[in-house]
Amino acid sequence: DGKIYDAYVIYPKNHTSEANFVEYFVYQIMPDILEKKCGYTLCIYGRDIYPGEDATSAIETRMQKSRRLIMLLTHQLVNSKEDAYDQHIALYNALIQNDTKVILLEMETIGTYGKLQESLRFIIKQQGTIKWEEEHTVHPQSPNSKFWKQVRYHMPLAHRPS
Repeated sequence: DGKIYDAYVIYPKNHTSEANFVEYFVYQIMPDILEKKCGYTLCIYGRDIYPGEDATSAIETRMQKSRRLIMLLTHQLVNSKEDAYDQHIALYNALIQNDTKVILLEMETIGTYGKLQESLRFIIKQQGTIKWEEEHTVHPQSPNSKFWKQVRYHMPLAHRPS
């Protein structure tokens, strides 16, 4: 299908105390589970988009080469006044072009979705979110937890590492 990545990961990139866990999750836990244990290929900004690259076109290109978009919903992402460019492109691709499926991971309880942009509310209404519960933080590395099974259900079929 011409795709290089199984999923492009969208997460808040500002540095706050809660972002520390999100960054740990994005750079450590997700690759450990989805890449090493499940055989997926992820595209993570800051790891797979290089310094010196034009970020805007790099993000668009990587998203087009991804089968899924994984968006981490946090208060920071939801309440951010300056909307992230990758978030805009992701929602545009998912809704307007209807060519990429978005997987929403609710990393902290968002509560009412009223503050979310309409496009995000629409996707949540259609397919819901996968909630990261506190108990997952005890054994976040288990690919067989309910959370990771739900994530894998929405992912394309993986090529198992041999």
